[in-house]
Amino acid sequence: MDTHTAEQRHKNMQAIRCKDTKIEVLLRKELWSRGIRYRKNAKSVFGKPDIVFKGKKVAVFCDSEFWHGYNWKIKQDDIKSHRDFWIPKIERNIERDKEVNAALEADGWKVLRFWGDDIKKNVKACADLIVDALKERDR
Repeated sequence: MDTHTAEQRHKNMQAIRCKDTKIEVLLRKELWSRGIRYRKNAKSVFGKPDIVFKGKKVAVFCDSEFWHGYNWKIKQDDIKSHRDFWIPKIERNIERDKEVNAALEADGWKVLRFWGDDIKKNVKACADLIVDALKERDR
């Protein structure tokens, strides 16, 4: 049973953003402070990565744990209401992530995915991995 009114639920769902999320902004600020320039949400790149380095073909995704199914085998049991909607939706998101990774890698892209909690806990380590991937592409 939903504890929110229809109006409250609508407002909550409307507030969910697909770009410029807190985790994306946190990682982008770290990269920017290091002098690393990027494109964000490039529509011309399959899957619209959150951070894109087109010249080096590096795509970065910042995935939130709920929407992208972190530890899904265990976490799906935490969903108590509207399971018939949420479980297939999140499982489709997981499949889409795999499809995007495969398509980009087949086209020569390096794909990096970071969980939101990893970015929040250690943004510098995440940025270091991106820097390493960019350096690797210089070779």
